[in-house]
Amino acid sequence: MTGPHIFTPDYYTRMHDLEAASWWNSGMRAVAARLLAPVLPAKGTLVDVGCGSGQTMAWFRAAWPGWRTLGVDVAPEGLAAARSAGESVLEGSALELPIADACADAVITLDVLQHLPLGGGDVQALAEIRRVHRPGGHLFIRTNAQAWPRIDDDARHDFHKYGAAELRAKLAAAGFVVHRVGRLNAVLGLAEIPRELRARRAVGPGYVGLLADVPSRGIAWRAKRAWLQLEGALLGAGFSWPLGRTLIALAQSPEGKP
Repeated sequence: MTGPHIFTPDYYTRMHDLEAASWWNSGMRAVAARLLAPVLPAKGTLVDVGCGSGQTMAWFRAAWPGWRTLGVDVAPEGLAAARSAGESVLEGSALELPIADACADAVITLDVLQHLPLGGGDVQALAEIRRVHRPGGHLFIRTNAQAWPRIDDDARHDFHKYGAAELRAKLAAAGFVVHRVGRLNAVLGLAEIPRELRARRAVGPGYVGLLADVPSRGIAWRAKRAWLQLEGALLGAGFSWPLGRTLIALAQSPEGKP
């Protein structure tokens, strides 16, 4: 059994519900806040590349009320949900952002890089993100990490998993100063392995879609969120997790260079 694949309506419905209710999304936002809080100024403009239903932008403004936000996505379903929630969004691809040069003080892009066209889509997107950054602007990335079992690139679904060194090198090549690249979801991600193996036995190797279900809140929900936050706290303190199915990167556009 597989989950809904990206760019399908079912995918965006599931993702909307997960962003609103899952321990994973809640914990990951807490991790992002921990890493961004020391570096972000009180005011600025954030661009969310691959904004989906816009919930990340709503969370960001609640944490940094002096900021304005703008989202970009290719999916009509995500954009419709974002607009209905009052978010400011544009239809467009990460490969060719429909916004002006040097207009963003910060960019967030969550679980987008791994779904870009293989053979250079991520490099093109990072160049676009660099183009829209103001000097000194910050970049926060979350993407899939290569782990066990190893997943080869899936050309049919444009799906890729990153190593930390690869992501760091691509950020540096795009002109960013890389402050941190590290793994998360080191322990709780192990629980996903049996479900993924079952899915791959059913459909073969490659991308199996979004398997996560929306959990109910309770003791287990709070415990998992707390553990993910602990992993993030250690990452923020400089600890390098040897395992983990998610990569986090924090980078910056050089000061004084457009």
